[in-house]
Formats: sequence, structure tokens, C-alpha cells
Amino acid sequence: MNRTFMTNNEWAVGFMKELDSMLNGIESMNEKSKASFGNERFLTDKEVSAWLKVSRRTLQDYRNNGMVSYYQLGSKILYKESDIEKLVMGGYRNAYRLET
Repeated sequence: MNRTFMTNNEWAVGFMKELDSMLNGIESMNEKSKASFGNERFLTDKEVSAWLKVSRRTLQDYRNNGMVSYYQLGSKILYKESDIEKLVMGGYRNAYRLET
């Protein structure tokens, strides 16, 4: 009986590894299929707010204050990934207190 349990357990471990491998493949395909135009990825409000860890309302404030460029197609707002990277890098500050 113990051997049957081991066989089933090994099968379950193998099955879980296969599922993980399939999930990784699906996630990889999903990343490659993101909306792009001219080799530029476009992100939605939801994606940008999750990436920056800010609310969608804060993103609206950034747009209203001219802090970030965006595209509006009807009620849909899209951001170039490179514009969001510029926004983040624009906030970079060098360390002023360095250890010697």
C-alpha cells in the first residue's frame, strides 16, 4: 500500500511540474502578444496603475497635470510603455549621502 501511495505521489509531482511548464509557456505567449504598434507596447490604465502601484485616479491626475503622455480612443486611455519608463526615470535622484 505504501508503494501505491509513492507512485501516486510521484505522478502528482510530475503532473504539477507539467502544469507549471504549460503555465510558463502560456504566460510567455501572453507577454509576446501584448498590443503593440511600431515595436512600441501600449498599456492600459489598469496595467500602468498596477505597475506604478498608484490608483487609476492618480493616473488621471498625472494626465491632467501633464506629467505623462497618453492616447485617448473614445473612452479608452492608452500609454506608451516608453513614456511610463520616462516618467519613472524622471523621478530618479542620486544618493547624496554615500558611505566611504
